[in-house]
Amino acid sequence: MCGITGWVSFDRDLAADDPALDAMTETMSCRGPDDRGTWAEGPAALGHRRLAIIDLPGGRQPMTVRTPEGTVALVYSGEAYNFTELRRELIDRGHRFTTDSDTEVVLRGYLEWGDTVAERLNGMYAFAVWDGRHDKLVMIRDRMGIKPFYFHPTPDGVLFGSEPKAILANPLVRPRVTLDGLRELLTLVKTPGHAVWDGIREVEPGTVVTVDRSGLRTRVYWRLETRPHTDDRDTTIATVRSLLDDIVRRQLVADVPRCTLLSGGLDSSAMTALAARQLGEQGEKVRSFAVDFAGQADNFVADELRGTPDTPFVHDVARLARTDHQDIVLDAQSLADPAAREKVIRARDLPAGFGDMDASLLLLFRAIRDQSTVALSGESADEVFGGYLQFFDEEARHAETFPWLVSLGRHFGDDTAVLRPDLAKSLDLEGYIADGYRTAVSGIERLDGESDFEYRMRRMCNLHLTRFVRALLDRKDRMSMAVGLEVRVPFCDHRLVEYVYNTPWSLKSFDGREKSLLREATADLLPRSVYDRVKSPYPSTQDPGYAVALQSQVHDLLSRPSHPVFDLLDRDKVRRTTETSGPIATQSARRGMERTLDLALWLEMYGPELDLG
Repeated sequence: MCGITGWVSFDRDLAADDPALDAMTETMSCRGPDDRGTWAEGPAALGHRRLAIIDLPGGRQPMTVRTPEGTVALVYSGEAYNFTELRRELIDRGHRFTTDSDTEVVLRGYLEWGDTVAERLNGMYAFAVWDGRHDKLVMIRDRMGIKPFYFHPTPDGVLFGSEPKAILANPLVRPRVTLDGLRELLTLVKTPGHAVWDGIREVEPGTVVTVDRSGLRTRVYWRLETRPHTDDRDTTIATVRSLLDDIVRRQLVADVPRCTLLSGGLDSSAMTALAARQLGEQGEKVRSFAVDFAGQADNFVADELRGTPDTPFVHDVARLARTDHQDIVLDAQSLADPAAREKVIRARDLPAGFGDMDASLLLLFRAIRDQSTVALSGESADEVFGGYLQFFDEEARHAETFPWLVSLGRHFGDDTAVLRPDLAKSLDLEGYIADGYRTAVSGIERLDGESDFEYRMRRMCNLHLTRFVRALLDRKDRMSMAVGLEVRVPFCDHRLVEYVYNTPWSLKSFDGREKSLLREATADLLPRSVYDRVKSPYPSTQDPGYAVALQSQVHDLLSRPSHPVFDLLDRDKVRRTTETSGPIATQSARRGMERTLDLALWLEMYGPELDLG
C-alpha cells in the first residue's frame, strides 16, 4: 500500500522540474512512511511513497523496465491478491523477475497484456504506467474503488495522485471549489468521477484512463451487471462460504504483522473467525482490535439505531475464535480534540462532517498501527448482503431518492439546515440529489420476468454498491493511510460482489432478516450471541462531554464574525443549534455542530477559493 503521484507535460522536459514533483510526492508521506522514490524522463515524472507489505527489500518504486522502444515505468498502490498465479503465467510466457513483489507482476503484466492487465487482477489497486514506447500514460483503478485515484487534465497533459492534496501541491493548480463542488460536498450521493475540487476528477472504479498527445480517453473494463441466478439456497450458501474462504486466505498474505478489525457485528465477526481458523491451521493466532468509548459499556443507552453496545459481542467472538484481542478505549476529550479534527480533514482533503465517527476511526487506526501494518475489515458486507435498516424500510424502498438519505435524515436530521438561505437557494441540493438519483438508476438492468418488488430491491442494492459504498471505502482508506495502516476489505472481492448482487432479494433475506446468506454461510464459526444480534451501525460516543466540547468550540467560532465559514453558514442558525443542544445534544444538533467546525477548519487549512456565483 502506498501513495502515488505524477505529472505528464508533452510540451516540456520534466526532468528539470524536481521541486514540483518532490512537493507532490511529499504530500503522500503518511501513505508511505517506509520509502520514497521519484523518476523523470522527457515529458513524464512519477513520484512514490511506500508502505512496505510484500517483498520488503525488493518492491521499491517507481519501477522501470527499459525496452528497445522506450522505458516503461510504474507507480502502484494496493495489492494484487492473485499475483502468485499471474507471476507463474508470466514466467511461462518468458518473463524474468528480479523481485518477489506484486508490483513487478503488475508491471510485467502490463508489458505482456497492455491495459487489459486490469481484467486479470484480483485486488485493490490504483496505478499509473508511463509507456515511453508510445508516449502515453495509462491510469487504472480497481473495480470497486477501494483505492483512491485522482487526476487533473492540463492543456498539455495531466497531473495525478492518490489524493487531491498531491495534485493541489503542483503550482499549476488553484485550490478552487464551485457551487457544483459544494453540492457534492454537502450531499452523500458520491457522483462517479466527482472530486469536489474544481478541475480534479476521480479515475472511476473499473476504469482505464489513457493520456497521450492526442488527448484523454477512458475505457470501462468492469461494471456491475445483471445476470440470472440459478443456484438454489443451499448451493448459494455453500458458494458464498467457498468464496469467503478463498478471499480471506488470499488477503492474509503479507510479510508484516496482520490483524482484524472486530466490532461484534456479523460482518467483522465472520471475517475474524475465518482468519482465526486459517491462521490457526498454520499455528498462528490472529490479533483483533475493537473501538470502545470510556464508560459506554456500563452506561449504554439503547436507541432506535443501536440497541446494544458492541463490547460484549466483541468479547464473545474473541473468546470463541481465540484471538489475541485488545479494546482501544477512547474518551470524549480525544474525540473532540481540534488536533484530531485537523488530522481527519488533512487526511480527507475535505470537511466530511462525520464528526466523532471519523475521529474514532482515525484514533483506532493510529493505535493499531503501533502493533500491526495490515488489518482486515468487515467493511462493505452491508452493501453486498443487504444489511442496512433502509433495506427493510418501506419508505426508503419506495422513495424516489437514494435510500440511505431517507434513513440518515430520519435519524440525524439535516446538517445543511445551518446554511445561509441565499446559498441554500443557489445550491438547490434537493434538485442536485434528484438529478443524481435519476442518473444513477437509469442504467440499472432488469432481468426478464423480474417482479416489480425484486427490481426495486435490485436497484437499492445497486445504488449501495455503486454509490454509498464508495463514500465509505474512501473514508476507510483516508483514515487508515493517514497513519500508514493498510486496511483490506474481503467483502469487496469482485467475485463475491458479482455473485451476491445477482441473488434475488427473497434469497438474500430468506429468513426475514438482514444478511441471511452471510449469517448461514458462517454460522459454524459464530457465537450464538452474534448469530442472533440485530444490525448495529458503527459506534458513536454517548458521553455528554463530547457535545459540551463541541458547544464550547462553536461558541469560540461564533465570537469571530469575520470567519470565512460565515460566507457559507448562517450565524444565527449556528448559534441556535448550540443553544438548544444542552449536555445531551440531539443527533441533529451534534451533526450541525460537527459540520460547522469541519467547514471552518477546512477553510483555514486549505484556503480554497470559493466560487459561489
